[in-house]
Amino acid sequence: MSTATDTKRKAPAGERVADWADGRLGIYSLAKANMRKIFPDHWSFMLGEVALYSFIIIILTGVYLTLFFHPSMNEVVYHGSYEPMQGIRMSEAYASTLDISFDIRGGLLVRQIHHWAALIFLAAMFVHMMRVFFTGAFRKPREINWLFGFLLFVLGMFTGFTGYSLPDDLLSGTGVRFTQGAILATPIVGTYISMFLFGGEFPGGDFVARFYSIHILLLPGIMLGLVVAHLILVFFHKHTQFAGPGRTNKNVVGMPLLPIYMAKAGGFFFLVFGVIAVIAAIASINPIWAIGPYRPDQVSTGAQPDWYMGFAEGLIRVMPGWEINLWGHTLVLGVFIPLMAFGLVLAVIAVYPFIESWVTGDKREHHILDRPRNAPTRTAFGVAWITEYIVVFIGGGNDLWATHFDLSLNSISWFVRIFIFVGPVLAFLVTKRICLGLQRRDREKVLHGRESGIIKRLPHGEFVEIHEPLNPAQLHTLTAHEQYKPVEIGPTVDENGVERKVPAMQRLRAKLSKGYFGEHNQIEKPTAEEYKEITSGHGHH
Repeated sequence: MSTATDTKRKAPAGERVADWADGRLGIYSLAKANMRKIFPDHWSFMLGEVALYSFIIIILTGVYLTLFFHPSMNEVVYHGSYEPMQGIRMSEAYASTLDISFDIRGGLLVRQIHHWAALIFLAAMFVHMMRVFFTGAFRKPREINWLFGFLLFVLGMFTGFTGYSLPDDLLSGTGVRFTQGAILATPIVGTYISMFLFGGEFPGGDFVARFYSIHILLLPGIMLGLVVAHLILVFFHKHTQFAGPGRTNKNVVGMPLLPIYMAKAGGFFFLVFGVIAVIAAIASINPIWAIGPYRPDQVSTGAQPDWYMGFAEGLIRVMPGWEINLWGHTLVLGVFIPLMAFGLVLAVIAVYPFIESWVTGDKREHHILDRPRNAPTRTAFGVAWITEYIVVFIGGGNDLWATHFDLSLNSISWFVRIFIFVGPVLAFLVTKRICLGLQRRDREKVLHGRESGIIKRLPHGEFVEIHEPLNPAQLHTLTAHEQYKPVEIGPTVDENGVERKVPAMQRLRAKLSKGYFGEHNQIEKPTAEEYKEITSGHGHH
């Protein structure tokens, strides 16, 4: 008598779990559609990855630090392991930071990784945004993503400020006092904002707790949402790429997300983490035990903010101490004007993609990047802005420049006041000339080939240098860019001789467009007819 047996193989547990999850979440179909998505390969694209990985490191180390930090300004007497501070009255915030640094296993290293990661995050964001700006990656359809990145940078600045203010040491307290004075200079709302942040007259008793909530909850939460939205848009719009053979606005040439890109990205994350950890282990930053706790009647020598706040501080330092009295109220122009200038600069950076789109009248989608030399006006604007930042940053550290180089503080301030206007103009003109020179060089290279360094003597005695023709890929790279024509107003008089009124905005747009793309603002790239005529006539010499 035989018995029937079930010969059907039972699926492994892992496969059954995957099937269960896929039936409810649709993971397989989602992965199948997106895991082979193509990403282009270029070293400059890694700048954004450095910023992303630094942000992740900030979150991870920040979670560890919150377990031991006490955001309180209640005064205590220190009895920890750091002998020089024994018996000194300080806030709980400062005492807990000392405990993290000297009594918590790995606390000082994690503190320094957290601080260095914040600096590198903002530096990477800055350089990444400059790459996006100079290559025109902000154009349609990525204007919203540019705004997301800009907001991430600005929120990162304020997150960093609230973070280095939490230990309540003398250096950070001096910076908070400086900020509170700037807030009070804001007409009408300044006193209300100050009261909201500090809970009374400075320094109050609540600002550490309030900054703590802002630093670990409000700003990181918004930033995390912006990061996710930014990555979703990058995934949705597909990645930009530089011009090259086979690359168009309708495709992407590169490597698949899985497994190649994911493997490279994972390795690069640990590389960034390792580099930041090494820097944190060998380079001390914010040694609060050497500075001491904050006292309202003291100021730290050589007090400087982190680099990303140097622009705002430099504007205030070099501004003359102007004041005016209106209806019994004093308006401190020496602080209010720099604050407005700082906000205006940030606003122009934020809306620049829309300004350029309006000037050019270009509403098409762009997935191919510009070489900076082929957009000389935009590149010159970017270099002028960086020059402006460097000049004002010098003003933000005018006391250190004076002491380290034995210079007059007033001389440095006047240098900054002058070059804050002259420097960007010079940088704009020089950069534009360099870009046009590089365009001419590219034109010559396309028409006559690359210099080989080989000298040949012709039968009649003339010496010439042999030029090597460029290969098709090189020719494509040097000639793939578009060249815009300036927007024209058109005839101001119709066929009946009646003069039409041209709106002021239309005239402004025409002037700006001429400034971008008019005569002496771009070099005409060689045409196919010119190339054929030269190469078929006498070859490359």
